[in-house]
Amino acid sequence: MRTRDLEAKGMSRPAIRRLVDAGKLERVGRGMYVPAGFQATEHHGLAAAALRVPGGVVCLLSALQFHGIGTQAPFETWLAIGVKDRKPTVADLPLRIVRFSRSALEHGFEAHVIEGVPVKVTTAARTVADCFKYRNKIGLDVALEALREYRRSRRSVDDLTRAACAVRVANVMRPYLEAIVS
Repeated sequence: MRTRDLEAKGMSRPAIRRLVDAGKLERVGRGMYVPAGFQATEHHGLAAAALRVPGGVVCLLSALQFHGIGTQAPFETWLAIGVKDRKPTVADLPLRIVRFSRSALEHGFEAHVIEGVPVKVTTAARTVADCFKYRNKIGLDVALEALREYRRSRRSVDDLTRAACAVRVANVMRPYLEAIVS
């Protein structure tokens, strides 16, 4: 929970501080609190990032890990924000910011609830297409591994093709996809 969430429920800042001092709330970051004894899930970093950057969308390596595609285990949370959005300054949370156009941020994501926090994550097909779009940033080997795992899991090639067209990497992906499918 953020401080503003607790204030919206009628708690004052001194009352929040008293709850922390009494051990009923734990401060996990600047302006972020959890109930005492809270057990974090494997996707806790995604929930914390969504709280800190409300307009962000989890993408690329973090989305691959969320969907269980490939072997990537990023040490930072990859978030997409708008081209003209202010870059968040978060000292206690490792974030990797990628800029997407406004239309790219509005399409191809799913809303999930992680630890009670709404989190936007790119779909599996969109994530694989984004890996090819940002292949110079994350590596072509990661993109190819994601494509192989996506096909191995029997997910829809049509969804992948639509996502590749939307991200404008259909011509880049076509030879790799044809080689894997045949």
